[in-house]
Amino acid sequence: MPWTAHTIIHNGRAIPFEDAKVHALSVGIAYGAAVFEGIRAYMNPATGTLSVFRLEEHLVRLDQGMKFMRFDGAPSRDVMHQAVLDAVRLNAPDDDCYIRLQVQIEERGSMASTGGVGWVCAAIPRERSPKRESGVAAGVSSWTRIADNTMPARIKATANYHAGRIATLQAKADGYDTPIILTRDGKVSETAGACLFLVRDGVVITPSRENDILESVTRDTVLTLAAEHGMPTQERRADRTELYVADEVFVCGTGQELMPVTSVDRLPVGDGRPGPVTMQLQAAYEAVVRGTTNAHAAWRTPVA
Repeated sequence: MPWTAHTIIHNGRAIPFEDAKVHALSVGIAYGAAVFEGIRAYMNPATGTLSVFRLEEHLVRLDQGMKFMRFDGAPSRDVMHQAVLDAVRLNAPDDDCYIRLQVQIEERGSMASTGGVGWVCAAIPRERSPKRESGVAAGVSSWTRIADNTMPARIKATANYHAGRIATLQAKADGYDTPIILTRDGKVSETAGACLFLVRDGVVITPSRENDILESVTRDTVLTLAAEHGMPTQERRADRTELYVADEVFVCGTGQELMPVTSVDRLPVGDGRPGPVTMQLQAAYEAVVRGTTNAHAAWRTPVA
């Protein structure tokens, strides 16, 4: 049985998990005025200690989101940093945990309200997908990716995920595990909740930032690890048909971690099984997040 979260931090106070509440007509709920980060803390199997992975990079992105949303009185980075560590420590997980750090406008107001700002930090269990090793079936969605001049995807706002939810519901109705979403000009962007990579002739390729992607911490991690393992990488525009002729396809994100894609639009990717590059990067990712390697120690923040 997974461990259970019993404590949550709301506006700096540790309270029972079920007691974190905001008004049903708050601006954060009524107009989606909220930004968040999904972060993971991983257990080192040898030491039994937990470390938060790339906490500082997540907090930098959260700051960018709060700035863009023009939040008045937003919490400081130091406050958020301590809240993440406290949320994990107070719940005393005996395994990995997922951290949801969210800042929203908690008062009632209008669409243009910029305060009063509140925040919550929760550390909760999150099981890994059973398809992490076998791979998922993806379908190219008929829904297009939100554009930077509409709802900028680089801002991790809760409202942005409505677009991904629509595409996901359609993909599942059509018999797929996940959608792949294209930009308005028909280039590959990402999935509903993860960035996308493909492998062609040994080159690890991912859509570049101008393709309306989230500037993903995990994507940056994968690019770094690929280069360190001698794999050439490219950040560029990618065509839909490249998904069909790719040797491998995989997705990555804090929630998804690193997941093989074994078919696209019911066409097998490669031989229809997770590919060697994908699995090598998955193993490298696993080692660095858990600290079973000495590499990138600065990416891991221990939970005292």
